[in-house]
Amino acid sequence: MRAAVLGSPIAHSLSPSLHRAAYEGLGLHDWRYEAIECDEAGLGGLIAGLGHEWAGLSLTMPLKRAVLPLLDTVSELAVEVGGANTVIFSGGGLHGDNTDVHGIVQALAEAGVAPPRAATILGGGATSASALAALRELGLGEATLVVRDPARAGETAEVAERLGVTLTVQTFDKIDTVLEVDLIISTLPSGAADGFADLLSGVPALFDVVYAPWPTRLAAAVAEGGGIVVGGFPMLLHQAVRQVELMTGRTGVPVEAMRAAARAEIVRRAAPAS
Repeated sequence: MRAAVLGSPIAHSLSPSLHRAAYEGLGLHDWRYEAIECDEAGLGGLIAGLGHEWAGLSLTMPLKRAVLPLLDTVSELAVEVGGANTVIFSGGGLHGDNTDVHGIVQALAEAGVAPPRAATILGGGATSASALAALRELGLGEATLVVRDPARAGETAEVAERLGVTLTVQTFDKIDTVLEVDLIISTLPSGAADGFADLLSGVPALFDVVYAPWPTRLAAAVAEGGGIVVGGFPMLLHQAVRQVELMTGRTGVPVEAMRAAARAEIVRRAAPAS
C-alpha cells in the first residue's frame, strides 16, 4: 500500500520519517510513504490519477482547504475547522478528516497542561482554526485572538462561529490586555513572536507551534519564568499517529519509535554539512 504527504514546498516535511517509523513498528513492510511536491493547481489531477494501491494522503496548507471540494465525505470536525489534513481512500471513495486538532489536544495533555479556564491565541492563520477547535475539545467556550489587522481575522471568526466558540479579536499593540489567561497558543511563524517574549514570560503555559529551530525565544522566556512550554513537535507527532491509525486501520501505533525517528531527522538536518 502507498501513502504520501502533499504540499509545496514539501522537502522539509517530517511526515515521511514519522510514518515510515510507524510502518516499521507495525510490521507493515509492504507499505510505502513519500513526499510529493504538489500545489493547489495540481491537486485535483494528482488525486484523480491515484490507483487502488493508495491508502491515504497527508496535506499541508493551503491544500487542506483546497481538497474539500474533491472529497466524497468530510468529517464534521474538518468541516468546522475548514480544512482536512488527512485523506483516506476507502470503499472506492475519498474521506477527509482533520487530525491537527487531535495533535494539539494530545500534545497539551502529554505535557501536563490542565484544561484552561481562559486562553489567548496569537496569529490568525490556518493553525488558529485548529487551535480554536482544540480549546473547544478542552471545554472552553470562548477565546481571544490577537492579530495585527482585525480585517484578517475573518476566516478564524467564521470557524469560531461554526464551532460555537465566542471569539474576541484584539490587536498586537494591546496584547498586554489579554495575558491574564491560563494558556497562550502562538501560531506565529518562527521569530515572529520574539518581540513579545519578555512580555509573555510570566504566563502559566505556552503552546508554540514552531518545532525548529527550538526553543524559540518566546518558549525560552516562558520556561525561564516557570511556565509549562509545549512546542510544535508533539503536535506534529500526535497528528501523525492519528493519521497512521486512520490510514492503516491499526491500533497500537509505536509513538515512541515515531518520536525518535523524527527527532533524529531534525538533528540530522541541523548538523553542519561535512
